[in-house]
Amino acid sequence: MKKINIIFAIMTALLVCVSCSSDWEDEQFMNLVSLKATPNAQGVTPIYLRYKENGEVTYQLPLIVSGSTKNDKQMSVSVAIDSDTLIALNEERFSTRTELYFKELTSQFYSMPQTADIMAGENKGLLPITFSFAELDLVEKWVLPVTILDSSSGSYLVNMRKNYRKALLRVFPFNDYSGNYSSTAFMVFFKGSTSGGISTDTKVAYVVDENTVFFYAGLIDEDRSDRRHYKIFVRFNDDEGQTLTIYADNPDINLNVIGTPIYSITESMDETLPYLMNRNIILEIEYEYTDYTTVEGLQIDYHVVGSLALQRRINTQVPDEDQAIIWD
Repeated sequence: MKKINIIFAIMTALLVCVSCSSDWEDEQFMNLVSLKATPNAQGVTPIYLRYKENGEVTYQLPLIVSGSTKNDKQMSVSVAIDSDTLIALNEERFSTRTELYFKELTSQFYSMPQTADIMAGENKGLLPITFSFAELDLVEKWVLPVTILDSSSGSYLVNMRKNYRKALLRVFPFNDYSGNYSSTAFMVFFKGSTSGGISTDTKVAYVVDENTVFFYAGLIDEDRSDRRHYKIFVRFNDDEGQTLTIYADNPDINLNVIGTPIYSITESMDETLPYLMNRNIILEIEYEYTDYTTVEGLQIDYHVVGSLALQRRINTQVPDEDQAIIWD
């Protein structure tokens, strides 16, 4: 009797295994189409694209089909601009502080097809978005809001979760000199004073063209509603002295550059991770400027002096430049 029970148990186990194996041949989850664009803490997805003054740059936005088996049909996925989601994000996160709002990228700076194909047998497709950055003013925080539309024919199903159906792409053009500079050694004083200087942790350099970036003067950053008035342009000259040309487009800030600003660039392989190259840029700058908007009717003169340092870490094993750079 005991042997019969053992044989029965073994046969039952075999039947269960066969049943489980055949179950896994069928789809375990629904085939839902999503955009692959993980948002950051601000609710947007940063994308970094090499600046080309007279050219265009194409970003391939991935589309993913969920499921435990391969997609067995061709899909033509419809996409569109989703202004309402960007409006809702701005209102929810920033309320009445409109100076912090992300701004929708206007059509003159990009082109995008209305559909993207996912081939039968594939669980991934690409939506090509072509950007043109000439004359794009990065004073604004540009975002391209994209969404997947429902299929009019029912040929695909959209993943309805917010961060899967939609992508809010924060566009960051970059050149060799742009990025987040350490500014702890870049001191801001009241003009005429040599004590009580203030610094910030970082200063962001935004692209102007292939060899030029701009910072905001002094302690001003992108959270200031009047930031547009305080752009300090820095052009990297290809000369023996590695000099910088510094200028402003607003005469009201009375920019006065002191001495000859210079820069240096060094490159070295990482000691711990030998496939990483560390590219270090140091700027030595001194200037004076006037803040005429913080206090109505009062002009405040500042003296700024010190160094700014940028380290760009580059994975030499990755061929695509935007992917090779390890962005903050």
